[in-house]
Amino acid sequence: MSGALAVVARRIYTSFEPLKTVQAITIHGGRVIYAGSRDRAVKIAAELGGDVLEFRDEVVIPGLVDAHTHLESLGLALNSLDLRGTSSIEELKALVRAELARKTGWVFGRGWDQEKFREKRFPTRWDVDEVSKERPVLLVRVCGHMALLNTAAARELAIEEIAPRGVIRDESGAFTGLVVEEGVEVAMRRFWSGVDSETLEKYLLDSVEHAVSYGITTLGLAGASTRVATSLAKLSAEERLPAKVSIYLTLEAFKATAELGLRAPASFGRARLVGVKLFADGSLGARTAYLSEPYEDAADTRGIKLLGREEIAMLSSLARRLGYQVAIHAIGDAALDEVIEGLRGVGGRSRVEHLSVVRDDQLAKLGELGVVGVVQPHFIITDWWVLRRVGARRASWVYRFKDLGKFIQIALSTDSPVEPIDPWENIYAAVSRGEAEGIELARYSESQKLSVPEALHYYTYGSAYALGLENEVGRLEPGYSADFTVLDRNPLEVGVEELRKTKVLGVFVDGERVYPREVL
Repeated sequence: MSGALAVVARRIYTSFEPLKTVQAITIHGGRVIYAGSRDRAVKIAAELGGDVLEFRDEVVIPGLVDAHTHLESLGLALNSLDLRGTSSIEELKALVRAELARKTGWVFGRGWDQEKFREKRFPTRWDVDEVSKERPVLLVRVCGHMALLNTAAARELAIEEIAPRGVIRDESGAFTGLVVEEGVEVAMRRFWSGVDSETLEKYLLDSVEHAVSYGITTLGLAGASTRVATSLAKLSAEERLPAKVSIYLTLEAFKATAELGLRAPASFGRARLVGVKLFADGSLGARTAYLSEPYEDAADTRGIKLLGREEIAMLSSLARRLGYQVAIHAIGDAALDEVIEGLRGVGGRSRVEHLSVVRDDQLAKLGELGVVGVVQPHFIITDWWVLRRVGARRASWVYRFKDLGKFIQIALSTDSPVEPIDPWENIYAAVSRGEAEGIELARYSESQKLSVPEALHYYTYGSAYALGLENEVGRLEPGYSADFTVLDRNPLEVGVEELRKTKVLGVFVDGERVYPREVL
């Protein structure tokens, strides 16, 4: 957008830390050029031949930034079988049966959680075979670190031969249909190879438009294949992306670009290539997160270490030399030990994703490294069973956002589609810690609740900082991009329960209305 525009509202928040409000802002060339009084903003716009856009009862905030999402997976989930809330294996089978009747070809679903099943066990391929013997079925657990294949899918993907370390067998040695970590990665890679380019682009656009409808104007894509990164660059070149996307490649894609000497950051309009995503461990739900002590509910395992400190140091140093920012997934505290030691001496602004279990002694070490912590508050509600995994003694180590914020810059994100992309549910979780839902962890972590201004600061400036965009987005001050969201209420003036009822009335990126498309 090149023309001038004065935006007037009941209240405009230009930042949340420090907390600043103005009556109006003036936009020119897609950027904020003035933030202050209504009269002055309107006068500047008039002098530049611009217009006035007035929101009499609404509140304007900086566009929200979700620094950790999986856009192609979100798009696939939006167009596939939703298994969230499934309460039994029988219900899971009924949903698959109905999907088989609606569609041809593969059945894909995501969102099941065995902790919610009445049967109190994991589903198996034999369960799904009862409703689908011939057509392949692939059902990803809510965390994304475990999946279930029926016999037809396992056969078509040749999963036992290609990823033997990623398959789970029963006591007799038979493959159960469950795969973890490498098994999920291989299964999904082969699944995506059968998705044509036009469908992939649709999934990507669906996911970005879905995010924008919740007031999100900038997204971080954590772990993109070369194909996904290329598709986003194409959509951006065609001016079809309604939001900004910062891309972090998978390790495989990064190695390919490193061999070619491609440096980062590289900008493609609203899409930019900025980093590489690494995995130090798995998830608590699948018991593959790497803990320093055994799981409370599975004393024979501490989880899985996917990358050690030497590999992290080598890969991070290579990324640093080529200008790529490193984002490392670390959920368990033992995985975090590997990350801390691996990042020593690397320099730059590295990201640590999730930080679900953090010991007291690790806080200062994180601060010394100057990393950014990208966390997901909604895990508190989804992982209502977390104390089963770690026990009461380690409860104070779990999702300790307030403590982390004292040592490092943190950013709020959703890891969508692992969690809903809805930032208002996420902020609610950060502020309430699931107290009203009776989440057991809330009793142990009252001190870790965030205030609403803190949560919004981490969702704007904090997440922009994680992406290296803190001087571009996340605030509505002169010089910043005119990315803003119009709300039906003031989130700083409502009760905790009402936070999740917040409605987004309009979203602007670079001063251009991207949601809704029609005039408000």
